[in-house]
Amino acid sequence: MMVKFLHTSDWQLGMTRHYLARRHGGDDDPQARFTSDRIDAVRRIGDLARAQGCAFVVVAGDVFETQNVSRQVITRTCRAMASIALPVYLLPGNHDSLEPGCIWDRPDFTQACPDNVTVLRDSKPIDAADGVQVIGVPLLSRHPSSDPVGPVVAGLTDDGTTRVLVAHGQLPGLSGQDVEGVLIDRPALDAAIARGAISYVALGDRHIRWPESPDAPIRYSGTQETTRFSDPGKGSVDVIEIADGRVSATPFPVGIWLHARVSRPMSTDEDIDALASELAGFDDPTHTIIRYDLHGGLTVTQNARLEALLQDQSDSFASLEPSEDRNDLTVLPDDDDLAGMDLPGWAGGAAQELADLAGPGRHDGDVAPATAVDALGLLRRLAARSEAGR
Repeated sequence: MMVKFLHTSDWQLGMTRHYLARRHGGDDDPQARFTSDRIDAVRRIGDLARAQGCAFVVVAGDVFETQNVSRQVITRTCRAMASIALPVYLLPGNHDSLEPGCIWDRPDFTQACPDNVTVLRDSKPIDAADGVQVIGVPLLSRHPSSDPVGPVVAGLTDDGTTRVLVAHGQLPGLSGQDVEGVLIDRPALDAAIARGAISYVALGDRHIRWPESPDAPIRYSGTQETTRFSDPGKGSVDVIEIADGRVSATPFPVGIWLHARVSRPMSTDEDIDALASELAGFDDPTHTIIRYDLHGGLTVTQNARLEALLQDQSDSFASLEPSEDRNDLTVLPDDDDLAGMDLPGWAGGAAQELADLAGPGRHDGDVAPATAVDALGLLRRLAARSEAGR
């Protein structure tokens, strides 16, 4: 027999990111767009599932970001899931665990939940298609104290049924994983697959798709929309085909947002040109979030040019900010900086004093080198404006 279905996870609808806050004086609201687009991705998932002939959709945990997302997010999510027009099985994960007062029991959700959606509240097998069962392993708390999967698969045997296990947690030994996540008993899963009790394990919690091999029966789908700077590329889902006990997984892109890092050495005007070219190379900056880390040293004049470039580009990108712990660019004035300012005597003296304070290893009282560099940059901009106004 053959069955095809769609595996997705970690929608985390209602997610907020501090770097998407509305800019002062700006009209764009990146956070609102981010929230809306994550829900719109659910509709694209439905379009894809129907186009691929899928029998159903499984969401392996963390449908919502928290138990307390807004009523609006819940309502829009339910409408998006209704548009899928196929059975959808939702697993409570660590962000939306099945516990007292959870989102799954809120009237906001229960009243809006469409008929095609089933919340996997226990591990009782559900007939999802002819000869196919879905078995969920819902998390009952945000931080489970033990692996919830092993006891569920222990009693399963090969009776000719194709079983899809849906679980949420981390497999031991994967790089880049969240260490706080519950660890799943991998040997128990391997044994259940080996004896034919389970055909496929749909996992969530890891935001990066894994593994790449298409025939792996245990896999993470990754997120439908990128959530962090360690996520490679845009969000995707997996369409899974099981035929005669063999698994084939095909990834399909559904996300439109991108988290990206830009890292460059900076010491010349050509380096600034190269950075400008790299930023111009992003094809959809309004849905791109950039963290940059620049290394090396520039003169005050070069740094002013760099700042102008970044300010100009920031209006195009959803977010363009320096890395908090990787950006270590230094700015050191040279004689050409001071000569190019064409300042009157008293201002020239102040500029020279600031240049001395900005030197490496210098710190005079309350004036740090970075402060002196900022002051020199301001003097340079004021001098440029004065020259232009003559």
